[in-house]
Amino acid sequence: MVKRIKLRTLFIGGCITLFFLVLIGRVFYIQVLNGDDWQKEAAKQWGHKAVIKAERGTISDRNGNVLASDVPAYTVVVSPETIATLKIGDEVIKGLHELLGKPENELRKLVEAKDPKTGKLLKNREVRNEGWKIDEVLKEKVDAFIKELREEHDILETGVGWVREQKRYYPKGSLAAQVLGFTDRDGVAQLGLEKSLDESLSGINGELKYQSDGNGVKLPNSKDLFQPVVNGNNYKLTIDSTIQGYVEEAMKKAYAELKPKTMTVIAADPNTMEILAMANMPTFDPNQFWNITDQGGFYNHAIKSRYEPGSTFKIVTLAAAVQENLFDPSPKATFMSGQIKIKGSRTPLHDIKRAGWGPISFLEGVKRSSNVAFVKLGYEMLGQEKLLQYIDAFGFNEKTGIDLAGEITGLVNPNPNNVLENATLAYGHGKVEVTLIQQLAAVAAIANGGKLMTPHVIKEVTNPNTGDTKVTQPVVVRQVISEESARETSSYLEQVVADQKIGTGRQAYIEGYRVAGKTGTAIKPDGKGGYDRDKVRSSFIGYAPVNDPKIAVIILVDEPSEGEGGGKAAAPIFQEIVSQSLQYMGVPKTTSEKKTGAGDTAADAAPALRSAPELIGQTMAAARKQLLNQGFDFEAVGAGADVTSQYPPAGTSMATGQKIYLISEPGDKLTIPDLRGESLRDALEILSILKVDMSVEGEGYISGQVESTKNGKQHLTLMLEPLNEYGENIPVPPKTEEESEAGDG
Repeated sequence: MVKRIKLRTLFIGGCITLFFLVLIGRVFYIQVLNGDDWQKEAAKQWGHKAVIKAERGTISDRNGNVLASDVPAYTVVVSPETIATLKIGDEVIKGLHELLGKPENELRKLVEAKDPKTGKLLKNREVRNEGWKIDEVLKEKVDAFIKELREEHDILETGVGWVREQKRYYPKGSLAAQVLGFTDRDGVAQLGLEKSLDESLSGINGELKYQSDGNGVKLPNSKDLFQPVVNGNNYKLTIDSTIQGYVEEAMKKAYAELKPKTMTVIAADPNTMEILAMANMPTFDPNQFWNITDQGGFYNHAIKSRYEPGSTFKIVTLAAAVQENLFDPSPKATFMSGQIKIKGSRTPLHDIKRAGWGPISFLEGVKRSSNVAFVKLGYEMLGQEKLLQYIDAFGFNEKTGIDLAGEITGLVNPNPNNVLENATLAYGHGKVEVTLIQQLAAVAAIANGGKLMTPHVIKEVTNPNTGDTKVTQPVVVRQVISEESARETSSYLEQVVADQKIGTGRQAYIEGYRVAGKTGTAIKPDGKGGYDRDKVRSSFIGYAPVNDPKIAVIILVDEPSEGEGGGKAAAPIFQEIVSQSLQYMGVPKTTSEKKTGAGDTAADAAPALRSAPELIGQTMAAARKQLLNQGFDFEAVGAGADVTSQYPPAGTSMATGQKIYLISEPGDKLTIPDLRGESLRDALEILSILKVDMSVEGEGYISGQVESTKNGKQHLTLMLEPLNEYGENIPVPPKTEEESEAGDG
């Protein structure tokens, strides 16, 4: 018996000893051999990390008006478990359907959602997408619905709530949408500056790592690690919200009237190439990007599309000819308009009026947008090699370097051995495709005195963490033409707008401001090596005031429904945008408003007209230069060196488009000038100076003249015909051989 007890005691004691040996071994294994691993595991349990989210930088316009910023947002959530317990599912579904617009069948799936593994009702479900990141106004309506449920059922927890988040908000809606771009609902940048500047705008999230006990209370001896947050940079753009608004409002009206495929407008300060506005139609609202109906609304044609420019490209040819001293605006230097044959080709090139206007001066050719004039200037006088050099110098074979992602370059690639391709290049047809931003930079170079500059939309960037600000400085790429040549070219382009009789850009005229510009109408290629005569691109490019340019604008209307040309489709848009912008910018008019009495300005009163300057006694060259610089249209009569008389006399108020006639010889020695295309009023003025008797046949504008002698005195018979509305020069022959000026361009 005693022996049995001893054996049992030894057995039990051995088991206990063995147990302790195993326990000690296990402890040794855990704490010594695997101590580091368990230490890490323990650290995970008492270690916590808090993320401090960086604030995304704001984007504002040049005046500090916010265009894009982060704002509070709220996501609606439901608790299927709570709603089922309270038995209020139908009420919740109906109420949220009315507030959020989400279909009731989809809401029911959320309200009754179960865990697929356990089959139990879930605790939380987000109401996407209708209840995802809603604004403050809608969130307050949800709060009111929650309050209604509480009061009706006498409960605190309703199973409906919201969580606070952040979202990107664009306070001006669709304004400059293609420039700004947007971020999607997950905060991922998708287009425009939001995407290209994403890293800089996003910043870097901060972190706080600390240790706590099982209840989450921070330990007294916690080893904290803190990584400070780096908020995103703030960007100020060169865009002016007011001018951008003028642009988009004018575009909306024209888009509704003309019904084109697309429209694009860019406005810039030609002295710095700061982009003041950039817009496309169709467009979209970045706050509701998912509602876009035309995916083309996301596309920024200003920098991503190239096109055949047509007559707006003639500005390059004109500037080159002026720089090379090849352009003579005087009435002595004439050419036969209508058509021209190029050596080495059987195919003649035509003006829009295939019969032409007879022998005309090169200045008149510019105002009428004569293809023949520019073939002679660019191909025959300059030569194809020199013309290509100027095209390169104006930047058409390279990107402008604008600080927007996705810019493409133009494409100018005529076959050196194809005479027609090189000749038509002079008037923007054939083997030439450019981007709108390239054209605007080139024309701005003429406006600013010959300097090609890099366009930019970012005015400055500020680091909110340090307060440092980096300002974008204007960059001159090269001097393309001299300042004097640029000024002279501007004077000719001004007459394209100022001449209200034959100037193709006359509909861009702004009373009180000197405007220079050029229209363009290009028939679109059909993709088969030819042209689709029913589809055109109409454009206008110009700047004002000529004497001190503040704004340059290019407008492209792609496929207006009725085939309207640049003068009819695009020039009026320019007129509306620029007239509003100049007044907003505080640019004074060259004429002053008159008051009617009682201190009120007469809005409808006719503005004061410019007066004819005193020119008698000056040399013809000096008088011609003065008139060009001041934007007057004029006609020189006679071969004398000095101005002996003028009409109208000095000090006479000049009507819009009225000519000044410079007489350099006595009337009885003068040759009667070619008056075709003139108004009867102008003809009477000049013939009265020349002391020539006249008679008139017909009505309208002068289409022909016949000299004769009656009673020993010179007599002139003027034939008049109604003049159709002049159209822009489209560089593809019309369907018929009729001598007509089809459509205003």
